[in-house]
Amino acid sequence: MEKQTITIYDVAREANVSMATVSRVVNGNPNVKPATRKKVLDVIDELDYRPNAVARGLASKKTTTVGVIIPDVTNLYFSSLARGIDDIATMYKYNIILANSDQNNHKEIQVLNTLLSKQVDGIIYMGNNLTSELRAEIVRSKTPIVLAGTIDPDHVVASVNIDYKVATQEAIQQLIENGHKNIAFVTASLKNTVASDLRLEGYKSALSVANIEFNDKFVYEIPMTYQCGEVLAEKLVQAGITATVVTDDEAAVGLINGLYDLGVKVPKDFEVISSNNSKLTKMTRPTLSTIAPPLYDIGAVAMRLLTKIMNKEEVVETEITLPYKIEYRQSTKS
Repeated sequence: MEKQTITIYDVAREANVSMATVSRVVNGNPNVKPATRKKVLDVIDELDYRPNAVARGLASKKTTTVGVIIPDVTNLYFSSLARGIDDIATMYKYNIILANSDQNNHKEIQVLNTLLSKQVDGIIYMGNNLTSELRAEIVRSKTPIVLAGTIDPDHVVASVNIDYKVATQEAIQQLIENGHKNIAFVTASLKNTVASDLRLEGYKSALSVANIEFNDKFVYEIPMTYQCGEVLAEKLVQAGITATVVTDDEAAVGLINGLYDLGVKVPKDFEVISSNNSKLTKMTRPTLSTIAPPLYDIGAVAMRLLTKIMNKEEVVETEITLPYKIEYRQSTKS
C-alpha cells in the first residue's frame, strides 16, 4: 500500500492549531508559546511530517536550498570542493541538491534549468568547461550563482579560484631549475576553459623567462582520465620529453604508472608535477609533487560568498583568489 503524504494541514488538524502556527514552528519562529510548540513538534514526530522546501518557500520566497553542479561525483578534486560547500551550507542552514552533469556540456544546461525549476535560492557551479551557452544561461538567470574552481572570461559571474597562471609558472620554473628543457604541458581541452588557458600562459611565461622556445607539440590536450595518462607516457618518452606538469591528478597517476611500465625511472629520468593535491597524489609510488590549491577552502569560500549574495549582504569582491602551495614530493628531484 502506498504511503500517504503527510501535509501541513494534517499536522495543524491533529495539533488543533492553525497552519500558520505549524509554519512558524517548522521555520523556528520564536513567536509561539512553548506548550504549543511542544504539541506541534510531538504531532510532527508522530506523523513523521517532512516539510517540503519548495512549499515552505512559497510563503517566505526562500527555499533554503542551494543547487551544486558537479561534473563528476567520483572525482576526488570535486568531492573535496563539495565538502567545503556542504560544511558552510550546514552552518548557514541551507540544504544541498547535488546534481552530477557527467562532464557533458548539454547535460550541464539541463541540470542548471532543473535546479532553477526547483526554485533553489542559489547555485554553485564546479565544472571546468564554462561554455558560452552555459554562461549565457547563468547570466540570464536571476538566481545567484557562484563558480568554484573556474573563471568567467568576462568577469561578471562571481568566482573563487587560485592564480592558475602564477602557480603553473612556478611549477615549470622549478622543473627548469632541475635541468629540464623539454617540458610538456598536459591539460584537458583548452576550448572554453579559462583556467586551462591561464595555466598555458604560465607555462609559456616560464619558458620565455628561461629563454626556452615554446613548442606547441609539447602541449598535450587529453581527457583527464587514468587510462589516457597511462597511454600518454609512451608518447612523451618518444618525443624526448623529460618532465611535465599535468593539470589533473588522475591523469598524472596514470602517467606515473605508464612510465613505470616503460622502465622510466621517476624522478631520475622523468619528473612529474600534478595540479590538484587530491588524496591520489599521496597514494602513488613515488608520491606526486603537485600544485596544492586549498580545495576545501575554495568550496567553503564559494558557499559563503553565495550566502552573502543570496541574503543581499555587502560583497566587497566577487572574484576571490586564494593562496596556493606547491608540495614537492617524490616525483621531482626537489
